[in-house]
Amino acid sequence: MKKVLIGIDYNPNSEKVVRRGYELAKKLGAEVCLIHVLADVSYYGANYPSFMGYEGYNEMAVDLNVISELREVAKDYVKTAAEHLNDPTVTTHMAEGPTSSAILDYADKWNADMIVLGTHSHSVLEKVLMGTTASHILEKTKIPVYLIPVKEN
Repeated sequence: MKKVLIGIDYNPNSEKVVRRGYELAKKLGAEVCLIHVLADVSYYGANYPSFMGYEGYNEMAVDLNVISELREVAKDYVKTAAEHLNDPTVTTHMAEGPTSSAILDYADKWNADMIVLGTHSHSVLEKVLMGTTASHILEKTKIPVYLIPVKEN
């Protein structure tokens, strides 16, 4: 295990995930990369036609700078999280798109040996209907995944 990819989101429990994943990586003597995935926001800038009585975005002035600002906020977030570890060797990556696919794609590109994720406490019904990022990654990955329970008590 030489490279550990740690997935983080805006949930405050990400701090626990980062700490635990970082500790594991250090015990293994592995590199650490924090990854944050920004949901696909590009559709906010699309010029949709009217449909179902909705006038779409073509009547509204959509500030395309919002997309750029969301990207900058996400980049700043993952950079700040890495700095919080006080280890200049920790790298970061900010991706866009479906979370599980983006994490798996980057894990492959970066040649990660392990993915570390938190398991949020979603309801059983929500897991059945939508699944979770962790379960989607577990279905598709070819490398080990270390799951950290972050259920709020």
